[in-house]
Amino acid sequence: MPIYEYQCKACGHRCEALQKISDAPLKKCAECGQDTLAKQISAAGFRLKGEGWYETDFKSGNKKNIAEQPSTKKDTSSAKKSKAASD
Repeated sequence: MPIYEYQCKACGHRCEALQKISDAPLKKCAECGQDTLAKQISAAGFRLKGEGWYETDFKSGNKKNIAEQPSTKKDTSSAKKSKAASD
């Protein structure tokens, strides 16, 4: 279930609520008691942790942890220097 963030338009109080997607949004502020709560837009946070994810369990040998491997950038400067020296 997602955690929704709310802010009261009257007093500015902020709160979070664990609700189903199908639940009606909250309206009443717990601080001032007015029906002025508004749902806030916020970034979803999640972590692919544990077993059963593609990154940890299903990638084939040479594709595993591609992001963690150092880049193998070709050094073209030495090739240019040797060509210039031979000319």
